[in-house]
Amino acid sequence: MKKILLSLLLLSSLLYSDSYTREDRIKDMQEMAEAMNTIQSGFFYNNYDTVAKGVEHLTSSVEGVRPPLEELEEKDIMTRYMNNKVQMTRKVVRQINQKSLTILQRFKNGDSAQAVQAYKKILAQCMACHRETRNW
Repeated sequence: MKKILLSLLLLSSLLYSDSYTREDRIKDMQEMAEAMNTIQSGFFYNNYDTVAKGVEHLTSSVEGVRPPLEELEEKDIMTRYMNNKVQMTRKVVRQINQKSLTILQRFKNGDSAQAVQAYKKILAQCMACHRETRNW
């Protein structure tokens, strides 16, 4: 009996040791903002390498974004259903990744206007997520 309780305790501590917190999400958002600034600088200086660096930074930082543990463990089923944070986050991450690739392709082909349009669509995704999470 003691072995079972000890193993359950150890297993639960391992599961929660890698929990994603609000602080982790804030750090990821700061990384994403930095990446967006890098992309924008690349646009202003017409520098593909800077845009590519920003896109790479953005796609790597957006992969870690997910709802924090306290939102995932919401007890009220109706609140969890209404919030729907997990599906919304996956959708936003997928769309940001798609638009990031569009930025690279369009900018490389010399169509900077369309690259900026894709950048604006990423900003729209960011704002949509902020409206949901921060109630803006």
